[in-house]
Amino acid sequence: MRVLSADWVLPVDSPPIADGAVAFEDGRITAVGARDELGSDVHYDGAAIVPGFVNAHTHLEYAVYGGFGDGLADFARWIALHTERKRRIGWDDYVAIARLGAAECLASGVTTVADCSYSGAAAVGAADVGLRARIYLEVFGTDPGDALAQFEELPARVDGVDVELGISPHAPYSVSADAYRACLELGLPVATHISESDSEVRYLHDGGGPWAGIPWLVEPAGTTGTRLLARAGLLRPGTIAAHCAVVDDEEIALLAAAGVSVAHCPRSNAAVGSGIAPLRELRAAGVVVGLGTDSPASAPSFDFFEELRAVVLLARARERKPDALSPSEALELATLGSARALGLEAEAGSLAVGKRADLAVVSLEGSPYLPWEDPAAAVVFGGSPERVIATLVDGEARYERGGFEWHELRQRAANARSRMLAVPSAAPAAAGT
Repeated sequence: MRVLSADWVLPVDSPPIADGAVAFEDGRITAVGARDELGSDVHYDGAAIVPGFVNAHTHLEYAVYGGFGDGLADFARWIALHTERKRRIGWDDYVAIARLGAAECLASGVTTVADCSYSGAAAVGAADVGLRARIYLEVFGTDPGDALAQFEELPARVDGVDVELGISPHAPYSVSADAYRACLELGLPVATHISESDSEVRYLHDGGGPWAGIPWLVEPAGTTGTRLLARAGLLRPGTIAAHCAVVDDEEIALLAAAGVSVAHCPRSNAAVGSGIAPLRELRAAGVVVGLGTDSPASAPSFDFFEELRAVVLLARARERKPDALSPSEALELATLGSARALGLEAEAGSLAVGKRADLAVVSLEGSPYLPWEDPAAAVVFGGSPERVIATLVDGEARYERGGFEWHELRQRAANARSRMLAVPSAAPAAAGT
């Protein structure tokens, strides 16, 4: 058995513990309490121990897509550029980028990701560095047979890789209702993108706006993506819907009634001008909400502390209230909230006896939050990847400060980025975000 202690332990599902400790053995937590009761093998001064963050929506394969299309006038143009560029690279490039993305998540205290993967390389990248992952393999198109054929090609690439696989019918504008249904009938975990932008909603309504004429979109449905899926009986319990930045009260009620969870991605939505998702309304309606970074293609990083700060600040800005979201509530969204959204709350998301020993040690040395007043506020507002001392998955250190061969990881991924930038952009023939 090992016991780690710190100035504070923040279990999330119970009150913070001053001078606390966490004991674990064989990958599971065996005790959480005061250091003077549990002892300590290693004590971290000026630090807090928190549950490993659960990143509810990522694209690890886009770790070096930073700045692609930044500031383009509409989301449709952004997605077109993004799609065309990623077609210039191959499998080895995807793996190199995904490996860097997974390492950056661990360095930010993330122990579990829910990743929508275009190529399947995210599975390899996560497994290579020891990041717990559920990989939703993306499919596109209108024909159910074609969609299933796309899906069947991808698992062969990751055969034997230790990750959980799911499926991601990409979005209501890129996948037909019939293809959605075929995906759901596989009985796998499901993730999708819903109502990420006004232009997407406009297109699905009447075929107008900036998306008009894009060849790979499905036919306009005369309604929003949420209503379309609900009408077809395709909103199912356990599905995780990324974004939901442009939803009204009726759509929120539909999501809640169906048991669909939402992955809230505040930085991504802000960066591409999609607005601020109605977090208060979603939670008040009973929708389970988790926190996701999306990817550096929009976010613009896997820095989970930046996401924590963004969720607080944007919630307060939207509501015009300084108490709209507290640091403790943000921390819960990023851990137990995301775990619940993924149906993993029995295994992850809080520091509790019997759960997996997934945790992060965050130093606040050199921050303006020492001496301590509110440990949750200190972690949320003062944390950063540079202050993460260690990230443990199943009780094993998967990241220790300075422990990765960052130069090699970054160089291989940068080489792939160079190939994506080498050719002038052109209109794409198919989708994928």
